[in-house]
Amino acid sequence: MQKINIEAPQFEYDPDDPEGYRAGLFRLGPMLSADQLGASVYELPAGESICPYHYEHAEEEWLLVLHGTPTLRHPQGSERLAPWDVVCFPPNAEGAHKLTNETTQAVRVFMFSTLRWPAATVYPDSDKIAIWTAGKADDVIVHRSSGVDYWDGEAGAD
Repeated sequence: MQKINIEAPQFEYDPDDPEGYRAGLFRLGPMLSADQLGASVYELPAGESICPYHYEHAEEEWLLVLHGTPTLRHPQGSERLAPWDVVCFPPNAEGAHKLTNETTQAVRVFMFSTLRWPAATVYPDSDKIAIWTAGKADDVIVHRSSGVDYWDGEAGAD
């Protein structure tokens, strides 16, 4: 059995994340050799979000607020969450969400989800779709407008 204590996580910050999306990440799943559930603790400095507004097609995500009062945007609007609030985002447009820290104090949240490959994520604000694969070599993010016909490029379909 592997054990991790999340009281004082060592957050990693991706230097390539743009301003507004600079969240600290402590990814537990790989540390616990998990292969069916993903779990992470995020730290959101003031003014930062975890990721753009999105929803999943294959995965259910859950959010637990550990510290602070982040703002959750969802299909019905936006609302401030409090410590120990729990939210479930179902795998469809009804589960669309974006978490932002609109306060001056750091926010910490615990998120976990099912892991399914391949997975599709939709970003309604930028009208993009991402396809995520287990091998990563076939991962792609495209604008919906770049879609082609099913038979495009297939021999004998012209």
